[in-house]
Amino acid sequence: MFLDNRQVAMDSVLEALADSIDYFQDNLERLHPSLRDALKPHYEARSRSMRELQELSRKHLSMLPRDADVERDDYMWLWSRLKSFVGNESQVVIGELLEQERVLMQALSSLYTHPLPDAIEPVIEGCWKGCRALIRELYAQQKPRRR
Repeated sequence: MFLDNRQVAMDSVLEALADSIDYFQDNLERLHPSLRDALKPHYEARSRSMRELQELSRKHLSMLPRDADVERDDYMWLWSRLKSFVGNESQVVIGELLEQERVLMQALSSLYTHPLPDAIEPVIEGCWKGCRALIRELYAQQKPRRR
């Protein structure tokens, strides 16, 4: 089945959401407990939004669920671990999480260029706001450790 441009844009958002959640979950043990506690509510909200978007996409955009790119996940994990040898592990993970947010913001921006069903629009707006809030939190967590 071929996807139209709007479906491709939604698929990119869903993929970016899933990748960011997976990366956070895969790296929980690498984070300082206070950092983990500060970030966990953001990712729990993101998981709820992703599930809601998946359901709405099936209903309103006729999209089928798809599998994650496991090879990409393995590469990202290995690259991040290698960077940890030369830097603070939590700071490396924060940098990677910020990169995940950049990818998600680009995907959301692209999706915003397409007309969306009314039911999907508020969920996308919530994802945008959640992404901005997480970026602010990541930078706030990064600052005290730079001094």
